[in-house]
Amino acid sequence: MLDSTWLQWLADHSMFKGDGFTLTLAVIGALCIGLSKAGLAGTATLTVVLMAKAFGAKESVGLVLPLLIAADVMGFIINRKGGSWKPVWRMAVPAILGVLVGWPLLDVIDKSVARPVIGWLIIALLGFKLVLDANKDTFVALTEHKAFAWSMGFMAGVVTMLANAAGPVMTVYLLSQRLEKKDWLGVFSRFFLFINLFKVPFSTNLGIINGPSLVTNFILLPVVVLGILLGWQILKRIPQKPFEWLLFGLTLIAAIWLVLG
Repeated sequence: MLDSTWLQWLADHSMFKGDGFTLTLAVIGALCIGLSKAGLAGTATLTVVLMAKAFGAKESVGLVLPLLIAADVMGFIINRKGGSWKPVWRMAVPAILGVLVGWPLLDVIDKSVARPVIGWLIIALLGFKLVLDANKDTFVALTEHKAFAWSMGFMAGVVTMLANAAGPVMTVYLLSQRLEKKDWLGVFSRFFLFINLFKVPFSTNLGIINGPSLVTNFILLPVVVLGILLGWQILKRIPQKPFEWLLFGLTLIAAIWLVLG
């Protein structure tokens, strides 16, 4: 049992409600943030569901963002030798446009509708990825076309602003580019470091980054670090093909959870 005085302090100064169940959900969600930023991208969607259940859909978006940025910095440092910034700049403009579209929507959209829509979208993208794999020669020109990068970048921007749930979108996109694991991780960490920093003023404007949310961030940050270190050790031991299927499976599970949640 957690000490009641400690729980009361959390209730007074943070977004915790003073009960151990909310704290448990938040700790698991923070661990998933670290795992996702180490490269196990599907776990990011588990964070969306857990944090929304703990703190509310809209409030959790602002709460999670500083934790994501801290994890992005660490993920970039870990994966800096893989990939480059070039694929990120290719998607930067459409991703920025997607954030600008998602910003006003976040203030008005019904999150009970948004989450299953995002889940079905991710499932459709996973199906598209299987079609690409089965018809590589036919679709290779499509995945290399600028329009494909723009559409996926825009989609990632909207989804990340609405729910911090663009990890699966970027996973499907990067898997379609058939990158080596090291390069995949490097591009993934660079993209989210860029786009999450860009989102900060918009989330602050909506009032979902505030004093209590930052105190909550401070409490959960060590768990995020633990998740990154754990995820890094796991990924160092996984070969390329199992790595791709692990990402696919985690992303599918997370998408189904969004649909059902």
